[in-house]
Amino acid sequence: MDAARKRMTVTEFLAWVDTQPKGKYELWNGEVFAMGSDRAQHGRSKFATSKALERAILSAGLTCEAFVDCLQVRINDTTSYEPDALVNCGERLPGEALLASNPVIVVEVLSPSTERADKIRKVPNYLSLPAVRHVLLIDTIERCVQHFRRGDDGVITFAFASTGRMILDPPGLTVEVDALFG
Repeated sequence: MDAARKRMTVTEFLAWVDTQPKGKYELWNGEVFAMGSDRAQHGRSKFATSKALERAILSAGLTCEAFVDCLQVRINDTTSYEPDALVNCGERLPGEALLASNPVIVVEVLSPSTERADKIRKVPNYLSLPAVRHVLLIDTIERCVQHFRRGDDGVITFAFASTGRMILDPPGLTVEVDALFG
């Protein structure tokens, strides 16, 4: 199957991506997009964020897991993204899982080539999912985090953070903003 020419569903995409050599792919509106290579600072921030989230999960004693750059988040039948990091809560995912079943926190580290799509397309798509309560956009150049939060009432709030602690509730995590930059 030539993924560049055939529109796919998420189910078809996951079967296809599982057979691909190393690389990061996303599906948007049925079309496959190959993601570019990460720069060193981007990779540092993804890893640091995952570690900070994992520490916060352990400290809070929650049944959640932090993942870095490996699970897809299904938006609808023809769109799924692979965020740079995420927190999935609930039952532990099987080892062969490709999809996050309950992504409560989604993180994208901004880069010049993806910043526009992250802000305009991905944030609203992530927040359209009932499970997703927080979307964090990490700007490693400005050293700030853009935090989108959906409350219990469905209202989405927005805040910038460059220092201090960030409360991510639900699920009940506290992370140091400085720990997210690597």
